[in-house]
Amino acid sequence: MLSLESITMTVTPTTPTTAQTNPRATIDLAMPRQSMGAALSDLWAYRYAIVQLTMRELKARYKNTALGFFWSLLNPIGMMLVFTAVFTVFLPNNQIQNYPLFVLCGLLPWNFLSAGVMTGTSSITANANLVTKIYFPRAVIPIASVLANLVNFLLSLIVLFVFLLLFRTHISAWILLLPVVVPLQTAFILGLALILSTLNVFYRDTMMVMDVLMLAWFFLTPVVYALEILPDNYTVLGITFNVQRTMYIVNPMASLIGTYRDLLYWGYRTDFDFFIRTAITAFAILAFGFWFFLRYSPRFGEEV
Repeated sequence: MLSLESITMTVTPTTPTTAQTNPRATIDLAMPRQSMGAALSDLWAYRYAIVQLTMRELKARYKNTALGFFWSLLNPIGMMLVFTAVFTVFLPNNQIQNYPLFVLCGLLPWNFLSAGVMTGTSSITANANLVTKIYFPRAVIPIASVLANLVNFLLSLIVLFVFLLLFRTHISAWILLLPVVVPLQTAFILGLALILSTLNVFYRDTMMVMDVLMLAWFFLTPVVYALEILPDNYTVLGITFNVQRTMYIVNPMASLIGTYRDLLYWGYRTDFDFFIRTAITAFAILAFGFWFFLRYSPRFGEEV
């Protein structure tokens, strides 16, 4: 197992002519393009480096804060109180029982997605010093970024379980499927992070675009509302389609949040057809993201 401290810097010699014509080429740490199998083998060899980077990001996030990791518990509570105040006082929603818990079951997975995608998008450029100075699998960086947010998500689930007990909701044996759902969402987020972090290296306005897209995605996902409030059928250009079913199909997060609510809020099994379709989508995005990242990562040293 290799740590960041034990990684040996590999420097490709450059001729004086190259160094004079291109000052950025004085050190070339570009990694040769690899097959996916070889890349996975490298990641396994650098698994300890992934753990180190994950811990470093967690420590940096809560450095000089009075409460430290307790913010992982307080943030979802604060956001839940805001949404609860809006939808129980200003826009009353009396159709959903235990509405704060309903919101929390959707808000926590969404926060995991939002934080994982946004920090993963900027992960390579934010660690340019590592990319240009140390030879190691570049995928280690976005993986560590997503894993750091996974730790926060798991900590925030403690709040959810406390509220499940306080509201005396029906906790069924189906909750045991959570260890399957959480890795599935993590795979989905990691695939997006690999794609977007690659794009952000070459197009720095990716972050600005994602700010807008994430806001739109939030409102198109049943986080603070029930999917059932959407119309069953809607006609566009003479074509009628089922809005609720289409939402599950085209929006993986709608299906994932629906799964979390089925297991935690409603206390019964989820719809396995949507779950399997979401699993296939998540791992397809992860596979494509890993391939896309490997294809362009050898150029990262020149661009960051």
